[in-house]
Amino acid sequence: MIQSPARPLILLVDDNEANLELLQAYLEGVGGSIMTARDGLEALRCLEAHKPDLILLDVMMPRMSGYQLCKRLKADPATKGIPVVMVTALTEVSDQERAEEVGADDFISKPITKPDLLARIARHLAKR
Repeated sequence: MIQSPARPLILLVDDNEANLELLQAYLEGVGGSIMTARDGLEALRCLEAHKPDLILLDVMMPRMSGYQLCKRLKADPATKGIPVVMVTALTEVSDQERAEEVGADDFISKPITKPDLLARIARHLAKR
């Protein structure tokens, strides 16, 4: 179970409602709070008001891709320390390499499993 921070705030960013619902269901019982955004621009608005402990970020979204958002977050001193975990249907090595280039802290290809997701989240939160 996720233990650090005690009540993490996690931002989920995905344009697919079903994906958001699945991630929220996986995170039930974590003991923290969850915010959602449907694209990169909406995520930026969320980040103006709240500083999450971790961001789960889809890659393929309208208006601003996950790559673009991650690059922007990692270039900003106010948000560069927030762990960004890419959660995407992309599976090619080049997709993972691009995620690393823009500063993503982790990369999970869909379909994801609850134990894997929770383990990765716990690892990144423990680093903070």
